Amino acid sequence: EQRIKIKEEKRKFGKMITVIEGINGKEVDIKEIARKLKSKFACGGTVKGNQIELQGTHSTKVKVEFYKLIKQKL
Repeated sequence: EQRIKIKEEKRKFGKMITVIEGINGKEVDIKEIARKLKSKFACGGTVKGNQIELQGTHSTKVKVEFYKLIKQKL
């Protein structure tokens, strides 16, 4: 079982990012999920380790869309 945390952080120059962490890379393709989320929310982002970073404040919308993507994969 995975414990997914979605939070917002302030980065350099006051830029906000949304961080999704706690994803098990062995069960799902993290890069594929990141690509779909970036496309859905029209934002930039990256995968660092087992976390996805999206540019901007998307935490409420990401939660719904992320769980939809996970259910499709499983």
